[in-house]
Amino acid sequence: MTEQEFQAVYGRQADRVYKICCFYLGNPVDAQDAVQNIFIRLLEKKTVFRDEQHEAAWFYTVARNHCRDILRSGWYKKRADIKLPEMTQPEESERCDWLEQALRNLPVKQKEVLYLYYYEEYSVREISMLLNRKESTIQTQLAAGREKLKRYYGSAGG
Repeated sequence: MTEQEFQAVYGRQADRVYKICCFYLGNPVDAQDAVQNIFIRLLEKKTVFRDEQHEAAWFYTVARNHCRDILRSGWYKKRADIKLPEMTQPEESERCDWLEQALRNLPVKQKEVLYLYYYEEYSVREISMLLNRKESTIQTQLAAGREKLKRYYGSAGG
C-alpha cells in the first residue's frame, strides 16, 4: 500500500473507527490508542479491499474485535480511571450523556446492532451479513434494544 493509498483510506475511515472505539471503550484516550493500533494492523497485514463496502466492513469488524480484546485484557480490568475535566462543549456533552449511558448498559449484541443501524446507517440485511446473524435475529435485537432504551429514558426523567 502506497502512502497516498494509506492516507486516502485513513481519511475515509479514521473518524468511523474512532467512533466505534469510543462506543465500545467509552474513553477517548483508549479509543485513540485503538485507532492507531488498527491502522498499524492495516499496514502490517497489507489488506486489499474489493470496494468501499468491504473496506467499511473490515474496519468495523477489526475495531469491534480489537476493543473486545482490550476490554477482556487483564491490564484493562486492573487499571484505574482518573476523571479529568471534560474538554467537549457542555451542551453537546449533556445532550448525549443519557443516551451513551443507556447504550453502555445494553447487552453487547443489542448495543452492536443499534450502533450499526443508527450510527453507521446499515440496513438490517447488511448488519445480518456483517455480524453473521439471521435478519430476524437482527430485527429482534433492534426491537429489544429500543425497548430497553425507552425504559431507560423513562427512568432517567426524559
